[in-house]
Amino acid sequence: MAKNKNNRLPIYAVIFTVTFKLLFLLTHYIQEDAFITWRVAQNLLDYGVIGFNGETKISASTTHLYVFVSYFFNLIFGKEHFVEPLLIFNSILFTIGTLFLAHLTLKNPWHKAVFIFLVGILPPSIKISILGMEYGILFFLEMALLYYGFSKGKKWALILLPVLIMFTRIDTIIFLGIVFLVDAFWNRKIRWNYVFGGILGLIWTLSFNWLYFGELVNNTIVAKKLLYEHHFTFAQNLKYFFISFGNFWGMLKLPGNFNPVTIIILIFELLCFIYLIRQRDKRNYFLWMIFIFGWAKQIIFISQKSLFDWYYWVPQLLLFVPVLIFVLEQKEKRNVWLSLLVVFYILPMTLFQTIHSIATGNGEWNYRRKIGLFLNTYEKDKNQWILLEPAGYVPYFSGLKAIDEVGLVDKQIQTEIKKDKPHYWINTVKNRKPKYLLSYKNLFEGDDTEYYQTHYQLLKEFRIKDHLKSDSKILEKIYHFKPSGTDYNLYVRIK
Repeated sequence: MAKNKNNRLPIYAVIFTVTFKLLFLLTHYIQEDAFITWRVAQNLLDYGVIGFNGETKISASTTHLYVFVSYFFNLIFGKEHFVEPLLIFNSILFTIGTLFLAHLTLKNPWHKAVFIFLVGILPPSIKISILGMEYGILFFLEMALLYYGFSKGKKWALILLPVLIMFTRIDTIIFLGIVFLVDAFWNRKIRWNYVFGGILGLIWTLSFNWLYFGELVNNTIVAKKLLYEHHFTFAQNLKYFFISFGNFWGMLKLPGNFNPVTIIILIFELLCFIYLIRQRDKRNYFLWMIFIFGWAKQIIFISQKSLFDWYYWVPQLLLFVPVLIFVLEQKEKRNVWLSLLVVFYILPMTLFQTIHSIATGNGEWNYRRKIGLFLNTYEKDKNQWILLEPAGYVPYFSGLKAIDEVGLVDKQIQTEIKKDKPHYWINTVKNRKPKYLLSYKNLFEGDDTEYYQTHYQLLKEFRIKDHLKSDSKILEKIYHFKPSGTDYNLYVRIK
């Protein structure tokens, strides 16, 4: 009886961890890009088209599977009430993924339970669960593949899960490829079911893109590459690397380029990994998979100048797994090791993420969302266009058609970028004549001032300093300690 109760401990840990993380829903910290995916899902609901602006097809979201999941949540719960159920669903799936990972790397039920909770409250885990991105589903699918496909040897998992994984994000070919290489090297044979699943996933995703959108890869990838592509010298590449350094192993971005916390964690992760793989244990098979993937994903993405921190959430977690295993399996002074880890790392990280979530939630939900709500009330004609960046909160809550500066949700601006990149913004304004412009800059100063003053008038200024107040003195201190948001000027076209 006692053994059965202990075996249920990891399940109890999943329930407790999910419940604990739901407190972060109160911060209203939702990633801007989540609203792009949700708008695409609602566009599918309203127009029967995967797009962003009415009946125009465009792969504005980086993830197809999550678009369909979001579509069903909108269908079931309605547009006004789907967000919280979807975030809870994401959190549950992610935490079940950590359960699979615990089963792959640990034997003791108590160790698994502690592992699930400690992984679950790290900053990337909280963001994966609560910020509305597709990584909760993705992490669940990837860990399910390792657990059911490579640990349990289920053929259905080896065929079906690669298809779902790649349909979630096409860049998961990195994960699938690393898993294949480690498995083939470790077992000295090829799992042809897995090869078939991978080929099927690639064919399915590329075919869907080509047949539906007329493109092989998602528009988001094409648009970012087009706008952000630069030719850097070695010195510039090195500077770029240090700017991105906090995205790698540290989970914590500190001001400046030098981050001692990141370096300490990097060294400790490597030492723990080396210590564990020196032991003769079949779980090393999975440790090699997740550790090589963590490094490969980060190196590939930083080489492509990918600064967005969500690309690094899953690698950050997987690279930290050896540290948790090392601490939990210490036979002598385990409690001392665990206490040191919790006091000097887990708790500070959780506190940091709490402050970050509260401050950023204020900047996004209480500030940027209100710009969209203002426009929703002010402009009743939802066929009017707004040119802005980014295309998340404001288009979603205003209901207006949108042209974003990068071209994620509107392909026509990419044509202007190709023709005349330095002047694509003003050329888009002249050619498309959007009714609204939302800009970080004062358009009545600098280049093209005369055109803007002739054709547009300032409608409203939005300033982040006006949203750093709260009836709670603690919240107000957090808002001022880490102000989040950008000043905007909203312009309306003169008739």
